[in-house]
Amino acid sequence: MKRVDAIIKPFKLEGVRQTLTEEAKGFGRQKGHREIYCGSEYTVDFLPKLKLELVVADDQAESAVKSIQAAANTGKIGDGKIFITSVESTTRIRTGETGEDAL
Repeated sequence: MKRVDAIIKPFKLEGVRQTLTEEAKGFGRQKGHREIYCGSEYTVDFLPKLKLELVVADDQAESAVKSIQAAANTGKIGDGKIFITSVESTTRIRTGETGEDAL
């Protein structure tokens, strides 16, 4: 299994999400939720980015990277980066399934 970490521009998230959803066999039943952040005024010295973390089967890693790259590319400096690392094991807490069966 591979872990794919992608650092992308925030406005590209929806396009990346749609692209990955079209390719995914399944991505869970929960589908996510909305959150609202209420904060105070502050100075930002860094450009905003989002980090996506995916764990995929070995044979899906290249496809996921290509999809993210295509959907997040603006052709300008600061488009982001994609990192791929190996995952030794995974366990689904609810069922005890391990390895790729837990994905």
